[in-house]
Amino acid sequence: MDIRSAQLFLHLASSLNFAKTSEHMYVSPSTLTRVIQRLEDELGTLLFNRDKRSVQLTTAGVRVQRFVRLWLDEWHQLQLDLQLASAELTGEIRLFCTVTASYSHLPAIMDKFRLQCPKAEIKLTTGDAAMAFEKIKAGDVDIALAAYPAHLPATMIFQRIAQLPVWLIAPVIPCKVNDLLAGAPINWHDIPLVQSDHGPARSRSDQWLSDCNIKPKVAVKVDGHEAMVSMVALGSGVAVVPEPVINHSPVRDRVRILDISYQFQPFELGVCMLSKKLEQPLLQAFWQLAAAKK
Repeated sequence: MDIRSAQLFLHLASSLNFAKTSEHMYVSPSTLTRVIQRLEDELGTLLFNRDKRSVQLTTAGVRVQRFVRLWLDEWHQLQLDLQLASAELTGEIRLFCTVTASYSHLPAIMDKFRLQCPKAEIKLTTGDAAMAFEKIKAGDVDIALAAYPAHLPATMIFQRIAQLPVWLIAPVIPCKVNDLLAGAPINWHDIPLVQSDHGPARSRSDQWLSDCNIKPKVAVKVDGHEAMVSMVALGSGVAVVPEPVINHSPVRDRVRILDISYQFQPFELGVCMLSKKLEQPLLQAFWQLAAAKK
């Protein structure tokens, strides 16, 4: 049993759902099935009773679940202890995230990282969420906090740290946008839309428009979720943005969430890097501490 197989088993033992584990652990259902079958072959016993409608741990599976949970906890702690015992980790990590992520999720990771690696230096760059993977690919940064993309490059690894709700927002001030929203029913074709050129918010917005057969009237295009909230607050239109951007915006009192009968796909926020860089002790320490935040 290797570390990755143990992680996949432990998640499945908790979720009891192959589809959910495949989605959250970013593996295909066929790969997950092969991993479980290999573990069962190695141990010579069934770990799960499964049929078309349900998945349940066997008695042996419950015992293995207890063992794997303890083993992974000890393994992660041992890695950090040995690294710190041999020498304090030094060097620089080039980190990229949005301005909002630097407020909402980065501090919890950095507090732990500073304790474990006090001599390490962090060079933080903030920008549009859509730039994260290109910056990693180009070698401009080592690690990024970003939303899971539609297609993760084969050279990169991604670790989920949070799920972020996504909402449609409108201005609070009296304006033409609110006059149009007061219609019954709302004619969405006439509602001005604030939109980004690309990125995770754009993909959610496009999916909503497609699902509801709306031909949008794009009023403003901007770079970055924070700028989208600001433009909405000024009365330029409505926009699809993740919840933390609303909560941490200096103009959050000037926007409101619209109650519409549509469920936007949430963002899967996580840390991402080139898989080959995980061999570097300093980056590995950051990666493990980010995982411990979940």
